Order: sequence, then structure tokens, then C-alpha cells
Amino acid sequence: MKNQKGFSLIELLIVVVIIGIIAAIAIPNLLAARRSANEGSAISAMRTLHGAQMTYASTYGNGNYAGDVGAGTTQALADLGTPGLVDSVLATGTKSGYNFVGGRVAATTTSPAEFFFSANPTTTSGVTQTGARRFGIATNGVMMADAAAANLGTAFTQATVATATPLSN
Repeated sequence: MKNQKGFSLIELLIVVVIIGIIAAIAIPNLLAARRSANEGSAISAMRTLHGAQMTYASTYGNGNYAGDVGAGTTQALADLGTPGLVDSVLATGTKSGYNFVGGRVAATTTSPAEFFFSANPTTTSGVTQTGARRFGIATNGVMMADAAAANLGTAFTQATVATATPLSN
């Protein structure tokens, strides 16, 4: 017999199987870490939006907050992005796998102005899921979170932000 050098087919198959096992263990952890990072980014963005609204009301809004009166839209984000109170990416309404919307209630003679923001994952199921919780924040500054699967695709409203469970991050 000749002196042959190299790997046999069995040896190569064993290496491929070992690599496959390692990938099967690592990929779910990587996806979970990405979802967690997206949620952390959304929480940070919500805190930024709260501070930006307070600044807007005292410097640009004459006591009123940025955005449309009523239901959540991206107008508040655009209004906060124009003077540079939030970065240009967040001002578009989508950042790190989350969609952001906001709304406000105008001040009256009997009640002060109020606002709210909501962050919802862009993809709510499957391998490409970008988050497992939705977030909301209102004028009082308390961050709210909701992990109910039925709610992930819908935005918090002024009423639901006020009654949701506070985030115990």
C-alpha cells in the first residue's frame, strides 16, 4: 500500500457533526442576547424620549409637549428630532428592532399637558423576533412593560400606559 496522507471521509464527517452541535448550542443564545440588547436599547430610548419631552415643553412648546393630540403617531418623534433633542435614527420611529410612537394631551384650564410613548418590537415571533416585551412611558416618568404575546404588536395608549405594570428592570 501507498503511504497516503490526509483525512478520511469519516474523520471529516465527525468534524462537521461536532461543528453542527456547537452551532446548535450557540445560535439560540446569540438570538436571545440580541433580543435582550434590543430591549435594553428600547428602554434607554424611552428614557431619552421622556427627557426630551420635558425639555421640549419648557423650551419650545410653551408648556405643551411635542406630537399630535390623541393616538400614538411618529409626529412627536419628528418634532423632537427637529431641534436635535433626539438623534436622527430615533426621530424616524424605528430603532434597534423596535417601533416607537407617541402622543399627547393638550393643557386645559383645569388639567396640565400630558404625553406618552410606546415601543413595540418590529417582529414578534419566530427566529427573527426583535423583542419579547413592549414598553411605555408617560408624563410621570414611570417605565411600563408588557410581555403578553397578544399585546406585542399593538402600541400602548395614554390609558394603557397609565394602568400597565411598572418595569422592574
